[in-house]
Amino acid sequence: MSGRPEHPVTRISRAYPDRVEVRGRDLTGDLMGRVTFTEYFHLLLTGDEATEEQRYFLDLLLVAIAEHGLMPSNVAARMTLAADPGSLHGAVAAGILGAGPVILGASEECARLLASGQEPLELARSIHAAGGRVPGFGHPVHRPVDPRAERILELADERGVSGHHVARARALREAVAEVWERPLTMNVAMPIAAVLLDLGLPPRTVKAVPILARTAGLLGHLAEEQELPVGFVLAGAAGAAVEYEP
Repeated sequence: MSGRPEHPVTRISRAYPDRVEVRGRDLTGDLMGRVTFTEYFHLLLTGDEATEEQRYFLDLLLVAIAEHGLMPSNVAARMTLAADPGSLHGAVAAGILGAGPVILGASEECARLLASGQEPLELARSIHAAGGRVPGFGHPVHRPVDPRAERILELADERGVSGHHVARARALREAVAEVWERPLTMNVAMPIAAVLLDLGLPPRTVKAVPILARTAGLLGHLAEEQELPVGFVLAGAAGAAVEYEP
């Protein structure tokens, strides 16, 4: 792909009276009925057609991160829909807006660490000395391992996808255990980042995968909220759990 042009352009899509062109391909003739949504997502995100391994692991990662119970993003979405039942889009937005370094956005931070040139042990020591937390390590539920993370690494090994970044993730796990003097759970964010980088995706695109995946999970929760509402129950539980001090 060429560098930045001198005038404003988009390389994504353009609608014409008789056709729609997406990434240089005719939507109805080249894409509809010929590519999966995962392949289409890769094309939209990167401008390139997905290889078989890229398609396989994008599918895998989307499934791995789409749903994880009543996490803050899902709770926020369901409470929003309870308060405004006609605002499905607003409820989805409420859930996605929480995609930061703690939930959903951690894979982006992991990708930056893995793409850096800093040695894992040096990296772990510098974060520990600053009183920080290493992105991709630790989990409030999954201990001693995150089963999603282990399955991703297992399949990456089996299919020959594990490369430099997966190796760095594993080295970082050892470094973290050494510096913290105990093993910390490698959560799903780290192998998501490592595998995507080994598949050739740039770090800036990594966060898009959990955002897309969790959108599907949110829509599932919101469909259920319309039939089996718990939004106000969740809000009430939050109020009951917090004491008021005047």
